[in-house]
Amino acid sequence: MRPLRLFFAATLILSATTAVHAKCGNSSAGFNEWRDSLITNSQRYGIKPRVAKSALSGVTYNSKVIRLDRNQKSFKLSFNQFYAKRVNNAMIRRGQKLGQTYGRIFRRIEKQFGVPAPVILAIWGLETNYGGYIGNMSVMRSLATLAYDCRRSQFFSNELIAALHIVQRGDMKPSEMRGAWAGEIGQTQFLASSYMKYAIDYDGNGRRDLIRSVPDVLGSTANYLAKKGWRRGQSWGPGTANYTVLKKWNKASVYVQTISVMAEKIGN
Repeated sequence: MRPLRLFFAATLILSATTAVHAKCGNSSAGFNEWRDSLITNSQRYGIKPRVAKSALSGVTYNSKVIRLDRNQKSFKLSFNQFYAKRVNNAMIRRGQKLGQTYGRIFRRIEKQFGVPAPVILAIWGLETNYGGYIGNMSVMRSLATLAYDCRRSQFFSNELIAALHIVQRGDMKPSEMRGAWAGEIGQTQFLASSYMKYAIDYDGNGRRDLIRSVPDVLGSTANYLAKKGWRRGQSWGPGTANYTVLKKWNKASVYVQTISVMAEKIGN
């Protein structure tokens, strides 16, 4: 997408959040009316009516998503507890093996973006066990539910409109967009807005596919970190500039520390 079109799309997304946020609700009672209104007014957000209709018609409120949103306990653990729960030696060994399997791609990535393989492998492993489980919930349904819900309506309205732009751009069909409960997409769990900004077509097939294309997944993850300020050739431990970049990937301190330690072990 050309820079001007990117700016235009971003402006439309930002203007959309206020309109969608104004009609939020705290139960399923008004969801269908809210959804239908969004479809009707989709052109305000730069979305073609046929795209909005194909993506959102029939989408229903998901009370399970709301329960999960209200019950996030993992990040309340200590680092040692979190690391023990999420990482084991088998994951480290598999990361090392995948580093060899995709060595050519990783060398190309490090040359282009400056991000070393162990960091990307740690993120890949921690997010979805190297693509082993990316989630099977409808991204459109999850994002629509969270955009309608008043707790973080503005934030998720932005993500929902971004997801619709992904469909409109031709990267994925709505039915292909399945992921985690909060609408994260792909093997390194990009939010839809990050997908729009940072996903790249690294296998050269004309699409940005973070679900099925490993080159796109790895290249896009490196592109994200590079655009956030990753410093080539420098370490990533606590107190470094690159550790600060990792905090932009995930704000939870235990998560960032786990990425850092896991990357060190994969690299050894």
